Amino acid sequence: MKRLIVIMLILSALPMSAQVDRKEVRAGNRAFRKGDAATAELEYRKAVAKDSTSVAGLNNLGVVLSGKGDKQGAAESFGKALKSSTTPQDLIRSSFNLGTVAIDTQNWQEAVKDFRNVLLMDPENMVAKERYTYAKKMLQNQQQDQDQNQQQNQNQDQDQDQNQDQQKDQNQQDQQDQQNQNQDQDQKQDQPQPRQQISPQQAQQMLQAVQSKEKETQDKVNKEKAALLKSRQKEKNW
Repeated sequence: MKRLIVIMLILSALPMSAQVDRKEVRAGNRAFRKGDAATAELEYRKAVAKDSTSVAGLNNLGVVLSGKGDKQGAAESFGKALKSSTTPQDLIRSSFNLGTVAIDTQNWQEAVKDFRNVLLMDPENMVAKERYTYAKKMLQNQQQDQDQNQQQNQNQDQDQDQNQDQQKDQNQQDQQDQQNQNQDQDQKQDQPQPRQQISPQQAQQMLQAVQSKEKETQDKVNKEKAALLKSRQKEKNW
């Protein structure tokens, strides 16, 4: 349906303006009616080469390019046609075609602008009204989606920053706890160790053990002295 509307517009273009490229444009229109898009494109390009400001040639070339999927080439051709338009009919036709390609490529902002221009010049154009309303609604949806995505990205950034701050605080706290623990250990090492308390009975046993050890040592020394003295007396008797 969209393609048919554009075609009707370009086929009715010639009687509305007197141009020097009528021969090529009419030849292109005949080929287009027969379904020979390749020949039609060739004739329209001849018309544009003959007159670069040919509104009919540019618009019709844009239709052929759009039909074979070259939306960018179609938009460029329609844009040139709009710049070359001098009559209300040509302005409406070029703006309408630009808006149609914008919808096909989901360029909603451009589509809203183009169909608004059509309605300013042709307020009773029902097809333009429908497409303007549709493009405006899609643009609003697109903007809402972008706002939601932006909000989600901001929330993610905030969560990430918060997590990083929490991790930083935790690391600082861990370092402080480690420092406090090291200080406590150093202080414990520097403090004198308390003497071990012993009972009177244990003290008595320890004293007896020391005295016994000293007695054994003294007896051993006395025995060694006596043996030495005895040995010396024997030597004198000789």
